[in-house]
Amino acid sequence: MATIRGFVVEALRAQPLVVAALDESGQEKDGAATAGVQRLYMGCARRIANGVNTVYCSYATPSGHALVGARIYVPADQLADPDRRAVLGIGAQTAFRSKPQLAVDILRDMITDATMPGWCAGDEVYGRSGELRSFCEDNGIGYVLRVGRAFHTDLAVGIRMRADAVVNTVLSTQDSWQIRAVPGSKGHRRYAWAWVATRSPQHFLLLRKHLQTGEVAYHYCHVPPGRTVPLMTLVRVACLRWPVEEDFEFGKDHSGLDHAQVRLYTALNRHLVLAMAALAVCAVTAAQAKTRAPATILPTAAPDV
Repeated sequence: MATIRGFVVEALRAQPLVVAALDESGQEKDGAATAGVQRLYMGCARRIANGVNTVYCSYATPSGHALVGARIYVPADQLADPDRRAVLGIGAQTAFRSKPQLAVDILRDMITDATMPGWCAGDEVYGRSGELRSFCEDNGIGYVLRVGRAFHTDLAVGIRMRADAVVNTVLSTQDSWQIRAVPGSKGHRRYAWAWVATRSPQHFLLLRKHLQTGEVAYHYCHVPPGRTVPLMTLVRVACLRWPVEEDFEFGKDHSGLDHAQVRLYTALNRHLVLAMAALAVCAVTAAQAKTRAPATILPTAAPDV
């Protein structure tokens, strides 16, 4: 994975904004003889099913993105049984790690090999983890992480509010919001955005409101000391979380990311590396084609009919 990271970062690092986007994805598996397998809701199956969950990190830029890190989530009950560990090929060095802790492990590896960008983004699974947020802050990594409506933050001394209460009080007027067009998997979309300062000068609450439904998404943000960023920078970081979903879709459809016909822990990891390598080659090639491909030849006259 370090080799894949080096390849992707060398090709994509020259961008005005780079984000380490964290998310998880699963692969359906029959039975109970696969490392990491458990019954859970599988988005790919849209139901409760047997599957293996993996935490991924995408190196996301405006011009290209690819998966550069992965950790298989292994349930605690599999690790607590020495006989089952042996059957599943899980070594003694593998300890239980929650999904946010697996994300920390990925980010730590990126820091070690100098591939960690200045920003991190993720959904609520990662946003509600104080351990992950503290790790980023201790290492000078800015973040824009989704949180739930019940997330509490200190706006000032003695003023602690839920995120949804901030919307209903502090941001109750229309002029508190700014309309911005942001890129998505289906083209540019317009949302209303607002940000609210907190008691900490390095932390903000970023809110996104759907213009038609009024649905609000909440993000907790950290801007490392010494950086000054406008609202639009945090908006762009938030939006660079979405490319990881494209990595999952393309990786599963074209490089076999969820097609591992193996059961042992080491074999699953080897399959991940091979699938991620294939995805990385495609991602880098596509990104380079945007700048290196010859200009499109357009007709200079109307064709004869």
